[in-house]
Order: sequence, then structure tokens, then C-alpha cells
Amino acid sequence: MTTSTAMPVTDPALTRAWSVLEAVPDPEIPVVSIRELGILREVRRAADGALEVVITPTYSGCPAMSQIAEDIGRALEAAQLTPYRVATVLAPAWTTDWITAEAREKLRVYGIAPPTGNCGSAATSASQEKVLRFVPRALPAPACPRCGSAHTERLAQFGSTACKALYRCLDCREPFDYFKPY
Repeated sequence: MTTSTAMPVTDPALTRAWSVLEAVPDPEIPVVSIRELGILREVRRAADGALEVVITPTYSGCPAMSQIAEDIGRALEAAQLTPYRVATVLAPAWTTDWITAEAREKLRVYGIAPPTGNCGSAATSASQEKVLRFVPRALPAPACPRCGSAHTERLAQFGSTACKALYRCLDCREPFDYFKPY
């Protein structure tokens, strides 16, 4: 479940902006939107009246963030929702807990094993502090998104992007990306 701010109903432009931005796909995984992934955190009115779109990268070095900001700008301009600005915030840090259930299923159908488990941050808001522990924990191997087998092995810690690991199914022998939980 995503923890992003609920769509406001008092400002029609904000409601429309949320709707427009719902359709902006992630540039690396186009079957899910930036909202479904939890990258889109908030759309608000700034003190100067401009729309302010708040995004959080899946990790601090994510190379797709400039493309996401450009895609947001194009979508808002096409909808005549200007002026606007895009703000990238790193705190609270993005977590796979923010990926919606619908997006997890879309990832699986697309051939990417969605993250398993819960990082425990679903209730964490921007005003709360969360202690980070960098202790490796044993997680069960992800199920193959193609055949569903749990008989899989990790081939590499990093897959097509740094936020995914490369796995292979030992039953159907197909390789697949696994969206690492954090």
C-alpha cells in the first residue's frame, strides 16, 4: 500500500494534477506509474501559487529521476497545469512498502518478481523517524514471475537496474529481475 498523501478535493487543479500524473509511467518499468511505485509523493500548492510536485527516488543515485521530472513537466504542460515545479526529496527514504498491490501484480505479469515481505515502513510518515539497520537478513528466494516456482537462485546482486537483482528459475530455467525490498 502506498503512503502518499491522499488526493485533495478542495483544489480542482490539484485533483486534476494527481489524475494527470497517475498516467506518467516509470521510464524503466513502463507498465507501472510513478504513483503506483510510490515515487510520486505529493502534489501541493506552493506559497507563490505554483503547483509543487514532490517525488522521491527509489534510491539516491537513481539515474531515471531527471527523466521522471521531464515526464512530469510534459504531462502538466499538456494538461495546462502551469506554473509548476518538481521537488525531489530524499527523506523519508523510498521503500518498497510504497509500491501498491496493483503495481506488484503488474510487475509480476511484466516478468519482474515484486518485492516480498514488508520493510515495516508502511505506517511511517515524513514526520516520523525510522531507525535504519544495515544488517543483512535472510529472505526466501522470490517466486518465478513466469511459472510461479519458488525453486529459484540469485545470479547477481544487481540486475537491469541497481534496485533489482538477477535471478533464474531452476524449473523453467528463465532468468528474471527481482525488485529488491528495502
